[in-house]
Amino acid sequence: MIKGMTGFSSVEVVQGATKAVLEIRSVNHRYLDVAYFLPPGFVCFEDKMRAVIQRSVVRGRVIVSIKITEKQEPGIAFNKGVIRAYLKREKEIKKEFHLQGDLSLSDLIKLPGVVEVHEVEPKTALLWPAIERSMTKALNILTVMRQREGKSIAKDITKQTSCMLLGINKIRSKEKELISQKKQKLSTEELESYQKGIDVNEELSRLSHHIEEVRRLLKSKEAIGKQIDFIAQEMQREANTIGSKLQDKVVSSTVIALKSSIEKIREQAQNIE
Repeated sequence: MIKGMTGFSSVEVVQGATKAVLEIRSVNHRYLDVAYFLPPGFVCFEDKMRAVIQRSVVRGRVIVSIKITEKQEPGIAFNKGVIRAYLKREKEIKKEFHLQGDLSLSDLIKLPGVVEVHEVEPKTALLWPAIERSMTKALNILTVMRQREGKSIAKDITKQTSCMLLGINKIRSKEKELISQKKQKLSTEELESYQKGIDVNEELSRLSHHIEEVRRLLKSKEAIGKQIDFIAQEMQREANTIGSKLQDKVVSSTVIALKSSIEKIREQAQNIE
């Protein structure tokens, strides 16, 4: 089943006291382009993350973000030396200025340097196994979403190729009709020259072949976006040649419709992995 390039997934990463939310989103891009929004100290995981992503994604811009939601409680310590210094100075000031009252604990902890808070950062080396598991889960969710988009795109491209096949048949019929009309007006030699000049059998056959190839690719499990885009360019060339060879109002309008369908296929190719 073909895949689109748009998707989103969010999973939780849990390792000991550390919890985080990992999000992976993807959008259209010509190649695989990975961007990271990671907490401090997580840059070391970028290469490993890219390797995991490449197992599931061939093309698209992939944005990976991790946000720490819980971590080990910070260490809190009272600086006893600073407290002693404050209390000593308190006694000196009270004695010197004949003041009353004592410093309470609530007063002390508000003073600069009394309380020291030590943030405990997650040990990143221990987090990788949990991150890898979460990434694999997130990428599976992302792939399902991209496959749903791919199914919708394939349906639309198939519809466009069906319209093109109707147009090809219409042009073939019109070509025969024009030749039949000319038989009554032209000599054998002139008719032969006329037939050669408007002969678009090769172009129509190639166009039919391209349609079959696109439909075959839509059943593929591989990345096919670039291939379909290339084939669509070839279709445009054939349609242009048909329009220039066979000058007729019906054919011209049919060629315009063909080119419209081809352009829609090209646009959708930009959305396929």
